[in-house]
Amino acid sequence: MSDASRVGTTFPLVCPHCEKPTLAKVTSEARGGGEHEPPYLLELAECGNCFDPFLMMEEDYGQGWDGDPLAVWPRQQRPLSLNVPAAMRREHEEARQCFSAKAYTATAVMVRRTLEGVCLDQGMSGAVGRPKPLFKMLEQMRDEGKIDGQLFEWAQELRVLGNQGAHFTGTSVSREDAADGLALAEALLDYLYVFSAQFEAFKARRAEAKAKAKEGESSPA
Repeated sequence: MSDASRVGTTFPLVCPHCEKPTLAKVTSEARGGGEHEPPYLLELAECGNCFDPFLMMEEDYGQGWDGDPLAVWPRQQRPLSLNVPAAMRREHEEARQCFSAKAYTATAVMVRRTLEGVCLDQGMSGAVGRPKPLFKMLEQMRDEGKIDGQLFEWAQELRVLGNQGAHFTGTSVSREDAADGLALAEALLDYLYVFSAQFEAFKARRAEAKAKAKEGESSPA
């Protein structure tokens, strides 16, 4: 984690207010975290075009500030849960940034990268040096029960959309398809890393409560 102040520095981004590419200037900062969460750096900045303020955040996962500030306010999308691995959050955030910049084909490509990262994180890899095609990794996730039939269908549509973006076909990705791709990818991340873990914790807590209740009933008065 660097102790150097960011106040007065500039960085490029698409302004969340005027939606134009700009060099934002950091006017003040604050730092926190470090015990139960990664250290974070909050940066209050202003747009070089419209001069409206916005709040950015960077996180340190052991290698210093990531250098890619995330818009905290004003925010049009909710932040992904910290239960989602950092690598997947970065990929999905880049997809969001592409969408904000109206780069819809690039959005589709980043959604596909997110999908591929999820498969690899879930252990869906082939032989050493020979990664499986994404289609096969998704099939394996379905066959192992990590995703159900509907999520498999969603993921396959995201794969096809990503292929459309990655290869020159003469057809660009529409805004509507890019927006749906982002939403479906986010739902997949929530299902795998947030809701599944929450449901398992719920079942474990319920089972523990039932076991204690049964133990109390069988204990002599």
